This record gives sequence, C-alpha cells and structure tokens, in this order.
Amino acid sequence: MGMGFLIVFLGGGIGAALRHGVNLVSARLFGTAFPYATLIENVSGSLVMGLLAAYFAFKGGGTQHWRLFFTTGILGGYTTFSAFSLDTVLLYERGELGLAALYVLASVALSIGGLFAGLALMRHFA
Repeated sequence: MGMGFLIVFLGGGIGAALRHGVNLVSARLFGTAFPYATLIENVSGSLVMGLLAAYFAFKGGGTQHWRLFFTTGILGGYTTFSAFSLDTVLLYERGELGLAALYVLASVALSIGGLFAGLALMRHFA
C-alpha cells in the first residue's frame, strides 16, 4: 500500500510541473485574458486519459503501479478534469445517461458553488 502512495506522489509531482510549464508557455503565447492554459490542460489531459484507459483496457498492458503512476499520479497532478471526463464517459458507456448528466451538472454546479462559498467564508472571517 505504501508503494502506491509513493508512486502517486512521484507522478503527481511530474504532472504538477507539466501543468506549471503549460501555464507559463500559454501565458507567453496567448496572454492571460482567457484561461487558455486550463483549457489546454483539461483537453490534453482528457485525451491522454482516453488513450491510457483504452490501452489498459484493450491491450491489457500496464501493472497497477504503472496505472497509478500515469493516471492518478501524472494526470492527477496535471489536471483532475481527465478523471472527471473518464468517470462521465464510463457512466455513459454503461448506459447510465441520467447519472452521467447528473454527475456533470452536480460536479460543475457544486464545484463552482464551493468556490463561491470558500471566497465568502474567507471574506467574512478575514
């Protein structure tokens, strides 16, 4: 169990460093008036998650440690949107269209609501 945490820790560091790099390059190339970096990270992370999920599922490749390193580690540090996308597609592919829609709506609404709540709490107590 401890090895899994170490693997995720190492992969997460790599993913976070990649995200920082995309943030810097994107700001230089496109400016900061629109969140291009986040869009790039979410789309590219979701694409890579699709590639990895298909490889692991259809080719049977990769040990659990490699799966943890790439998906939970690197992609988790790079963008958690890739995991959100995978969860949504898995619900869809299982024929759970209502649950997939509910998951998307609840994730977006509750996440944005949580951010507003956090801002309001800090404004109140700060």
